[in-house]
Amino acid sequence: MAAMTREEAYAFIDAGPRWAILTTVGPGGYPHAVPLSYYRDGDAVFVNARGARLANLRRRPEVALLLEGGEEMTDLRGLLIEGDAELVEEPAEVLRLSRIAAHKRGAGDEDLPSEPRPGLIWARINPRRMRSWDNTQRRSGRPGGPAR
Repeated sequence: MAAMTREEAYAFIDAGPRWAILTTVGPGGYPHAVPLSYYRDGDAVFVNARGARLANLRRRPEVALLLEGGEEMTDLRGLLIEGDAELVEEPAEVLRLSRIAAHKRGAGDEDLPSEPRPGLIWARINPRRMRSWDNTQRRSGRPGGPAR
């Protein structure tokens, strides 16, 4: 399987599937995986944090975020981001991140939030390691492995 370059991985995050699977560590040490929306800004990926995932992130910041796409084995593409989550709770920063998220989802300037949503907390996932696969590139002869 061919791996994505860092630029290809970022492009996949930005234009890839609408949902990702966030895995946190639950209170008993078992994985807790949930589908959710996400967006990238710089090197970090942002997801909202609430409920069990928020409690898990407060206890342990280590996460894995899985994005995948494709219908057949020949067009399967995916990216696994392992990293540390940093909770963003300060209202001005929550608003700034919410405006970026709305803009990336296609909202016009007039539709961007002007106040932070009460109770909204963002988790900034700072990647430590990215592993990728892109079966569409198998014929290109590129080797598999981590995103470079």
